Amino acid sequence: MFRIALPHFVQFSAGTHRAAGVIAKAGAVRNADESKTLAGMLLAAALAALLVVADQLIEMWADGHLLLGWVALWTVTFAALALLAPPLRQLTSVLASAVTRWSNEAKERRIEEKMWEYASQDYRVMAEIQQAAARSQD
Repeated sequence: MFRIALPHFVQFSAGTHRAAGVIAKAGAVRNADESKTLAGMLLAAALAALLVVADQLIEMWADGHLLLGWVALWTVTFAALALLAPPLRQLTSVLASAVTRWSNEAKERRIEEKMWEYASQDYRVMAEIQQAAARSQD
């Protein structure tokens, strides 16, 4: 009816290692997708601000030359897309990795604080932590 698991007999197969590699790559792809999304949003915001400025400038000097104004506005739009996309993608990639690193560090800090709080209430856990610290100093 039931089985007793003996973990010291468990061996990992090559398939397990391949699956772990695929999972790690999927996480990296997810971070890359988030970075691309952030880059797109940042590009759209910068482009919108640039278009507002270009529209204001064109409106001042395009007295009755509406077609010329629209051509100039779209020229500015496509030039901005071509020039700003790569730097903004790189910037958002750096920002996304920094936020991910900060989030992981905060998570580890919270886990360590919870463990230390638990250890301060349970003498056995505290003794185990002290033994581990003594072993790491040797």
